[in-house]
Amino acid sequence: MRGTEFLERLKERFGERITGSNLEALDPWIEVSPEGLLDVSRYLRDEPALRFSMLNCITAVDYFEPDAKKAAKVTWKPHLELVYHLWSVPHRVSLVMKVMLPRWKNDSPGELPELPSVSRLWPTADWHEREVYDLSGIRFLGHPNLRRILCPEDWVGHPLRKDYEMPLEYHGIRNR
Repeated sequence: MRGTEFLERLKERFGERITGSNLEALDPWIEVSPEGLLDVSRYLRDEPALRFSMLNCITAVDYFEPDAKKAAKVTWKPHLELVYHLWSVPHRVSLVMKVMLPRWKNDSPGELPELPSVSRLWPTADWHEREVYDLSGIRFLGHPNLRRILCPEDWVGHPLRKDYEMPLEYHGIRNR
């Protein structure tokens, strides 16, 4: 299944849960609403014509400009973008699935946005989601062991957030 046929089938099946796409990009991608993530993921994994059985990576991009002058020029509203890289072994094709989230749950600074975990669909998501949680501050609901993986357990904040401020000292070790 390729191109427009693939996209039409997804839109027919999932309707408004498919929120965008670019299948002509170097890395073809679809955008899925947070509410549609689990159903669309399960379909992409289980549909015989697709079989995206490998989740290679999950990353998060922080669309935030901390400089007020530069922020006035951007055309997007601050948000987080999750990027899932999928691979179909039998069909030898890749797909990128994106999900947009607000930077903070309920627009409350410090309250981490939430998204369902896909670790039951793709076990490799276990570590990828932990890394995204640790570095970018996204909470994955239903994850079996959501805790920091790269930073110490008592670390404060999420270092890949663009408004993150590195502590000057950690357990008596000066940073600068």
